[in-house]
Amino acid sequence: MISRRAASPKRSTPRLPHLAGSAFRSRSASPLALNVMTIITRFLSLAVLTLHCVAFAAGCTADETSTTTTLSTSSSADASESTKESRVLRHAVFFSFKESSSPEEIDAVAKAFEQLPSKIDSIVDFDWGVNNSPEGLDDGFTHCFLLSFADEAGRAEYLPHPAHKEFGDTLRPHMEDVFVIDYWGDANEVTDAKSDDETELKHAVFFKFKDDASEEDVAKVEQAFAELPNKIDSITDFEWGTNNSPEKHDDGFTHCFMVTFADEAGRETYLPHPDHEAFVELLKPVLDKARVLDFTTK
Repeated sequence: MISRRAASPKRSTPRLPHLAGSAFRSRSASPLALNVMTIITRFLSLAVLTLHCVAFAAGCTADETSTTTTLSTSSSADASESTKESRVLRHAVFFSFKESSSPEEIDAVAKAFEQLPSKIDSIVDFDWGVNNSPEGLDDGFTHCFLLSFADEAGRAEYLPHPAHKEFGDTLRPHMEDVFVIDYWGDANEVTDAKSDDETELKHAVFFKFKDDASEEDVAKVEQAFAELPNKIDSITDFEWGTNNSPEKHDDGFTHCFMVTFADEAGRETYLPHPDHEAFVELLKPVLDKARVLDFTTK
């Protein structure tokens, strides 16, 4: 039995060096042990360094993603703001008057309307004039008023405003009919300063499309009309939009195109122009009704 091997010469058991502190500092450690310890130390150091690098890279990626998202959001917001700033809300109003109303009474109505911008701050621009279109498509409307608001909030302030309601009381005894179309227009028309005696000829065109006109056909008409300013030099300005009036006085018309000429000579160039006539031929198959009123701004 193992316990009986006491007969063999007694060997002294080697004492391991006392690990006071760390075995890595022991002078009694063998070269092999030192090499192993060195390798382990370097491995651990490398592992720690790797973890730091991974954490740093992850943090950078998160920061870059956050920055990219922020920039993207800011760009979208800036684009949206730019779009808003480039548009104004047009409020186009047209009246026909009773035969019993005298020219003086009608003129008093026009002057009362002309006073509204000084009473309602949300009106940012105002033009008006008497219809002078030679096309015979006015449906009896004679007086044209074009108001502009910065946004829908401006219109919301205007419609129930006491001064507007007071004007309605002045208008009502003489009005035969009213036609209203609202659409988004070009803000440059408001910001471009005009002298007091400067006038221009507005050519307001309204379309009602056939019920069976496809969206594609309507879009072709919109695009073709919008291309005319590039083909006819006498057009000094052009804007168009679809009706968004809450007042229900649109008579079924959905599209407004506002063409501007410097004077009547510009219109005389435009109406018989080959490109305008070609556009009319494109329009005819899908058009239910057109309404046209022209006025020289006062």
